[in-house]
Amino acid sequence: MEEIVVGIDVGTTKICTLVARVEDEDVLRILGVGIEPSNGIRKGIIVDLDAASYAITRSVERAEQSSGIEIASALVSMAGAHVSSINSRGVVAISGEVVDDYDITRALESARAVAIPHNREVIHIVQRGFSIDGQDGIRSPNGMHGYRLEVETHIITAAAATIENLRQCVGAAGVEVQQFVLNPLASAEVVLTENERQMGAAVCDIGGGTTDMAIYVDGKVWHTMVLAVGGNHVTADIAHGLRLPVAQAEEIKLQQGYALRAEVGAEDYFSIRPFGEDKPVQINRQELAHIIEARVEEIFELSLQEIKRSGYDGLLPAGMILTGGTSALEGIRKLATEVLGFPVRTAQPENLVGMVDQLHSPAYSTSVGLLRWAMKIHENEIAFNQGRKSRAKGEPLMNLDAAKNWLKRLLP
Repeated sequence: MEEIVVGIDVGTTKICTLVARVEDEDVLRILGVGIEPSNGIRKGIIVDLDAASYAITRSVERAEQSSGIEIASALVSMAGAHVSSINSRGVVAISGEVVDDYDITRALESARAVAIPHNREVIHIVQRGFSIDGQDGIRSPNGMHGYRLEVETHIITAAAATIENLRQCVGAAGVEVQQFVLNPLASAEVVLTENERQMGAAVCDIGGGTTDMAIYVDGKVWHTMVLAVGGNHVTADIAHGLRLPVAQAEEIKLQQGYALRAEVGAEDYFSIRPFGEDKPVQINRQELAHIIEARVEEIFELSLQEIKRSGYDGLLPAGMILTGGTSALEGIRKLATEVLGFPVRTAQPENLVGMVDQLHSPAYSTSVGLLRWAMKIHENEIAFNQGRKSRAKGEPLMNLDAAKNWLKRLLP
């Protein structure tokens, strides 16, 4: 039976619900798309329950209409400055001298047993690496012999109240949240190549309200962070600097915007009608680029600060992969390279089939990434159940449902 997967990307700018069918060889056929302007959400956090619930409901309804499939559950994206992360280690004795899924699950549970405040909720437990009897650098310990299994994990948490608000808004649309997925981890499923994962790279998803980053080293997530600044701040600067309504400022940013002032001609003008003016006035495009460059430069300087604070700045030979709606701004890749001092490329979803006309844009990397994530969960569950059947000796130390829930949290 072919698997149907659903993702709801709840952003500051837009809500995007996608329904897809998993076809042969990991091909995703997009069956339904529901894109709705976002309301009641600011910097990734819900500030108006009713407005956010309505926007999510409209998005889900559109996806249901276009796909002809009723949506019961979905993976939902998560962002916002309330997201934080810590590193933790877990150690267990190996049962039966050979490592199996239950040993790995117990090790992860041991790593999870760190002091997390009661007002925080765990979103992901990312396995960074294993060691058996002190032997480090093991990627997949399954089937290996030993007595002591140790796992190093990256635990991502979020404010429990904020998660509950988001769960309530999605629930109002009649959809159960299967799992929350942090934005840059979802985007990475679409934009990162396997080579970049192994070498070391940073995924930077610049959305409307937040800039979300994840650092990958040796194929695993080593660090995550969310900055409460994004494309909407660029729009607000334009609106303020040129005395324009926000909607008009957004339009000008998309049509005339450039992130590097030095590459815009001094004689290049366009006409707009600001507040208080009866007739259109001529605006120098270089002046617009100056406004944009200052804010975008600040976003990359903050990103670089965070990378340096993580201590992994020397482990990123593959550089940064830019995605998210704001990364479509002309000149942004060159500016990022200048500020960061390492290779930068922009990326968007590729190799899609079905209803994909709107989705070939960096703005939809998280949306498509949620579907890829759902595929990985499905594959992990199949592998887990096969492993469960093949385990002949001893009673499991956790019940199957609990173990499957832990497995769902694992990264590919």
